[in-house]
Amino acid sequence: MRFVLRKIATMLITVLLVSFFVFLAFQVIPGDPATAMLGTNATKEKVEALREQLGLNRPLMIRYFEWLFSFFFGDMGTSYSYGVSVRSMLAGKVPITLSLTLISFILIILISIPLGIETAEHEDGIVAGIIGGLNQVVMAIPPFFIGILLTYFLGLVLQLFTPGGYVSYKTDFFGFLYYLLFPAIAIALPKAAMNMKLLKSSVLKEAKLDYVRTAYSRGNSTKDVLYKHVLKNALIPVITFLGMTLADIVAGSLIVEQVFSIPGIGRLLITSISNRDYPVVSAIIAIVAFIVIIINFLVDILYLIIDPRTRG
Repeated sequence: MRFVLRKIATMLITVLLVSFFVFLAFQVIPGDPATAMLGTNATKEKVEALREQLGLNRPLMIRYFEWLFSFFFGDMGTSYSYGVSVRSMLAGKVPITLSLTLISFILIILISIPLGIETAEHEDGIVAGIIGGLNQVVMAIPPFFIGILLTYFLGLVLQLFTPGGYVSYKTDFFGFLYYLLFPAIAIALPKAAMNMKLLKSSVLKEAKLDYVRTAYSRGNSTKDVLYKHVLKNALIPVITFLGMTLADIVAGSLIVEQVFSIPGIGRLLITSISNRDYPVVSAIIAIVAFIVIIINFLVDILYLIIDPRTRG
């Protein structure tokens, strides 16, 4: 229980720190939202009047706590560029990016764990050698470039999907999932390759320990030792890796959305940065950070369940 309470306290402190630095970053970087909205030809008086209207002349900490309090209750502010609530702008986009992230995460698990076990169990086999070679290549290719390759070969050549032909989840849910499958593959492959290599190394390391020899001496078969003893301990660093790379998976989703013309928060983020639309950018980064923090917390709890020694 103390472990869980300590993790909850750490999570809350992290959330506060992240929210503060997110807010602070957009107050100190070059560029003035008022000037961006009015144009460089606007008079100084008009710029100052708009800054006053937007509350940009108020003390930093007062603006931060007002923003934090409002954000906590679901009020993310108003977009400087569109004049509408940020919450309404994100309402239809966050589910898209979350769906892409979730599908990518599931694919990483489905690809890496079976292949990691296979290559560890048959380390010297031909199949394991081929998989290992391909693994090295895939790890070196960034997700956005894999996305370009998939768009060309699977989209244009094999015509398995229509590049740029995004299907909304509101009109065709299964069509939506099918379209997201291809960008999810682009995101998942490099991480799955890394996770597979990590799992293979972890399994081979565990296989050399004394408890494995003891298990064999009791008459257990190779598969029994692998699945009932080795795999449980070997998965601990894998789970840690998945939690640590979650931010990369989310970031990959934001980038790959551009390649596949997916109207998630990635495209909105880039547009809002260009327009100095700080309420939108702050909200997006804060949401992504909070999601990563919460899932990392859940990973820590799962880690505790798998390895009770971490309770301390």
